[in-house]
Amino acid sequence: ALAVGYRTAGIGVPLAGVAVLALTATVAVRRRRPGIRRRLGYYTPDELLELDTQGLALAVARMLRRDGWRVRLLPAPDRPRLCAQDRGGRRLDVVFRPVAEPLPDEDPPHPHRHGGNAGAPLQLVVHRGTFRARDVRWARRQGNTCLLDGSALRRWGQGTRFGELFSLGL
Repeated sequence: ALAVGYRTAGIGVPLAGVAVLALTATVAVRRRRPGIRRRLGYYTPDELLELDTQGLALAVARMLRRDGWRVRLLPAPDRPRLCAQDRGGRRLDVVFRPVAEPLPDEDPPHPHRHGGNAGAPLQLVVHRGTFRARDVRWARRQGNTCLLDGSALRRWGQGTRFGELFSLGL
């Protein structure tokens, strides 16, 4: 293919072909490096398991950014939260559930105000384990709450888009 390009268009075609191959190889090598891969929002299942709650909040923020959301991390020593907004103006509040703790049945929304449209934000509860049936019932009663369990979190970390994890059309 490069030889045919050389004959028809000159030396530029083989040089461009070599440059594209070099660029592709460089990007492939860099994306495999763990630090760069994580900053881009891609995590292995083992990496997700090793994170503490603050690290998990940072990972979820990176994965949301990878999928086109604007994200603010609201740091707290024990309960970090994220506020996100996508390009369409949809808002998302993200809370994290440690393994041995019940869902926040009476947990009030965080005190800061969102800018933009006045619709209620969707709440996402992230948990590395699995949710019980009572947790699922609680989320259904809330009406605006989605649960992201460990298996969905692992799929998301490996590159599945956020909107594909839920049937809500996110």
